[in-house]
Amino acid sequence: MRLALALWCCASLAYTAACAPAPQPTPTSASVSATAAPQPTPIPRSGSDHDLILATTTSTQDSGLLDVLVPLFQDRTGYQVKTVSVGTGAALALGARGEADVVLVHAPASEAQWMAQGNGTRRLLVMHNDFVLVGPPDDPAHVHGTASALDALKQIAVSGQPFVSRGDNSGTQQLELSLWQKDGIDPKSQPWYIESGSGMGQTLTIADARQAYTISDRATWLAFSGKIQLPIVVERDPVLLNVYHVMPVNPAKFPGVPINATGGQAFADFLVAPDTQQVIANFGRDKFGQSLFVPDAGNSESDLGL
Repeated sequence: MRLALALWCCASLAYTAACAPAPQPTPTSASVSATAAPQPTPIPRSGSDHDLILATTTSTQDSGLLDVLVPLFQDRTGYQVKTVSVGTGAALALGARGEADVVLVHAPASEAQWMAQGNGTRRLLVMHNDFVLVGPPDDPAHVHGTASALDALKQIAVSGQPFVSRGDNSGTQQLELSLWQKDGIDPKSQPWYIESGSGMGQTLTIADARQAYTISDRATWLAFSGKIQLPIVVERDPVLLNVYHVMPVNPAKFPGVPINATGGQAFADFLVAPDTQQVIANFGRDKFGQSLFVPDAGNSESDLGL
């Protein structure tokens, strides 16, 4: 059964990467009415060649990576980046409507389909990290240390312990739903399954308040680790790999829209440049003692086992 969480949702628009998303209250009642994931409000185009609209995932925002990369890109190029931070599905939809100049997302199958529809000019591998299954400290489903994420999810379902999904068609939710499908489980019909309709950071906050399990990208979990009590219970399963690509939007598909194709390509080139890749490699080490992302420019998906 789909439980919807009534959330006060700010529009996830960061006109610069220094703009943090506004706080949202955590729902505590299991009887709130259903609500769909919020749809992003398109950013009006200024018509300036110096403005660039980036549609990307909440994980790049919530982890703090964009707080480092976007100012660096702006300083080097003179572009002003307007960021829409949403789930991957919504980010791809923005690009497919010509409402973004470049997208940075993490759902390879959806990305391939998006490119096949002529929405992008290039698809470049940028980086990866991994997803982790996290849950309450007392681990009521008894899945801690399970080698297989599929086995762990099946045990959570059998135990009836609450599980919070993002419910926003993000790359994270697409991965999660693919795992349930492989398990032969339809979680949306179950009373223990909660859809937040929110980004990764808010979903972690909700799972923490509900003492529930959830799947998170490692970077956002690390960024929120000081605010929540949700230890990792399953990790390092190959099915939990989390890969990011950047794709400039194809201006030929939108002849009446002033797509900033030059700026979109400049941002893509910036992400895969050697010095930027080193910034990505170092990101998080000073605070967490480990990198939050692994740079992948020059590699192929087959190098990652995809």
